Amino acid sequence: MCHYCGCREIPLIKDFIREHEAATDLTGEIARLLEAGDPAAAGALLAPLAAELASHWRGEEDGLFRVMRADPEFAAYIDALEAEHRGLAELLAATDLASPADRSVLLAAFDELHAHIAKEEDGLFPASLIALTAADWNTSMAAWQAAHPGRRPAPPG
Repeated sequence: MCHYCGCREIPLIKDFIREHEAATDLTGEIARLLEAGDPAAAGALLAPLAAELASHWRGEEDGLFRVMRADPEFAAYIDALEAEHRGLAELLAATDLASPADRSVLLAAFDELHAHIAKEEDGLFPASLIALTAADWNTSMAAWQAAHPGRRPAPPG
């Protein structure tokens, strides 16, 4: 994980990273429960994971992704990230943890989620430092707040 550019000190990026950590904590717990042979308990965590990811993705896509997509250099990269969002959302909605095949596909998707997060944290987020204007940051933060009613953003610094 990159810690050189300083993007992790930007409040919006801190929020996205905090959400990544919450999602990966949930995926880790689901994986542990499946490994322990408790698909029912693991299944109870799928809805909270889907909800966490849905608000996170809405904040990213309606804000940071939208303003960065205006630059053709980032459009295809963002399109691929959004396709990954859609694929995981569909998988979470359709997964039957009573099925060994579905459990296997889900665990593989969790590994893919880690790679997806790295694409954002080590690629897109650092690029946002040089790509976005003050107005873009304001638009991005407003989208995050709309996706997270009642939550306060991370403090600066």
